[in-house]
Amino acid sequence: MNDPVLAQRAKVADLVSKGMRAGSALYVIASVVFFVGFMTGFTDTMVTLIVAMLIIGSLLLAPAMVFHYGVKAANRADRNDDW
Repeated sequence: MNDPVLAQRAKVADLVSKGMRAGSALYVIASVVFFVGFMTGFTDTMVTLIVAMLIIGSLLLAPAMVFHYGVKAANRADRNDDW
């Protein structure tokens, strides 16, 4: 890519993809730990782990979603040439 804007947008899109994957994975793991705790009895460690994963997952997912829509909008504006 010769265009620095497109190169930067591709880097942001890559980071967004990684952030969404990591945040979603943390949510899935937190859900699994929750159901294991529900079936076997919660321990303090399990509760702490679940809460920590939900907080970290949220901190990863929220900005990733915002930037995801920003990258999509920028790509659409480039395609339609309606800046």
